[in-house]
Amino acid sequence: MGLPSAVAAPANAPRLTTGPVGHQLRTLAVPMAVGFVALNSYSIADTFFVAQLGTIPLAAMGFTFPLAFALVAVGLGVGIGTSSVLARLLGTGDANTVQRITTHALMLGAALSLLLSVAGLATIEPVFLALGADARTLPLIRDYMQVYYLGSAFLVLPMVGNFAIRATGDSTAPAVILCTSALVNVILDPLLIFGLAGLPRLELQGAAIATVAANAITLVAALFILHRRERLIRLRHVGLSRLWDSWRKLLHVGIPATASNLLIPVTIAVITALVAGFGAEAVAGFGVASRVESVILIAVFALQSSLGPFVGQNYGVNRLDRIRRAIRLSNAFLLVYALLMAGLLFVTAMPVTAVFDDDPLVAASATAYLRIVPFSYGAFGVLMVAVACFNALGRPMPAAILTFVKFFVVYLPLAWLLSRIMGLPGIFWANAVAHLAFGAIAYGWLRQALRDLASECTPQGAPAASAAPSAATAAPGP
Repeated sequence: MGLPSAVAAPANAPRLTTGPVGHQLRTLAVPMAVGFVALNSYSIADTFFVAQLGTIPLAAMGFTFPLAFALVAVGLGVGIGTSSVLARLLGTGDANTVQRITTHALMLGAALSLLLSVAGLATIEPVFLALGADARTLPLIRDYMQVYYLGSAFLVLPMVGNFAIRATGDSTAPAVILCTSALVNVILDPLLIFGLAGLPRLELQGAAIATVAANAITLVAALFILHRRERLIRLRHVGLSRLWDSWRKLLHVGIPATASNLLIPVTIAVITALVAGFGAEAVAGFGVASRVESVILIAVFALQSSLGPFVGQNYGVNRLDRIRRAIRLSNAFLLVYALLMAGLLFVTAMPVTAVFDDDPLVAASATAYLRIVPFSYGAFGVLMVAVACFNALGRPMPAAILTFVKFFVVYLPLAWLLSRIMGLPGIFWANAVAHLAFGAIAYGWLRQALRDLASECTPQGAPAASAAPSAATAAPGP
């Protein structure tokens, strides 16, 4: 397919539209899993070292999780929009548009980072007081979040850059970048938290500085790869020319994806407030369990992230049959994996949580969570597969609706009700019930959506990449 002679082609043509589906998913997912291990080592390392400072600093960091994740949610939303548009565009041969979209996606991430930084710094005290922070935890929270907000660009932009790289079908480079930055974070954590090697003892603030510094390395590496190797960033696109056209395409998927991801910290914030009603030790235990859970769910998120570029590229060339097979293989793997992990956590929950904090109340709340919620991880995985596919197909509204209804119509009301009936474990049971119900609903909805796409088949050409696609090759149902 010809390219305009005056425009340098991106280095990578579509890589995911031929070859065995299972092999390609593994090739994508394994490096992504390694990258997610590195990414989660940030919070695991922070939790481990901060726990050495005592239960109150650990509880303070637990309060920061919802707001810290809000920054991540914005980066994820813009990154998902970027990946969706780029993956579908790569098959068209329009190098100039691919480069323009990538450049403008990074500009969008920078603008949003600035807004988040200003808004966050102005609202630290009222927001965290509303979450249940008290005079013991609020000063520590302020120290942590001031650094986090000031470094918001280093949290958002690396995710946008890595999603752009993944859209090309390369998941190895982002994994290497994340591993390098994770190593930096693990090294800096004890130095800055405890004041080792002649550095000042900054305690909880040191953990935030370590995370921001490590993410700065991620940003530099991602920009280098996108500009020098992939040739996806071009300075001629840095400006207002066609900026809104690019942002409109990105926000078609990015706004629903960002909104869906922002629902997660909002939900966690409400749940944290409910948990806080049972004491600071319960919040600390919930924070420990959440970080253990983030490690177990690495396989789910790695496979979900693999489906984005795979589905996008294959939909761009009308290969719905390959998309269906990818969904079948992904769901089968996740159901088996989740069952094995649930059994393992049921047995090992107590000793695992004791590594972080040996306070009996902290360990009891963390153990209760890890013995209840994991048995619903399989259904959660099926939901994440559906969300990834809807976004990659350029149809983000089903994913947004599923997320909103799950959290605000089912999970939060049920958590409040069951906490009154069963105490703290009732909150965890509500989470499990929501996973199970919406895994089933998402599976059915995606199945019907694929049937609808098959009925709209137009064999003469591939669907447009810049709008919600409307064509695909007919194939048997999942």
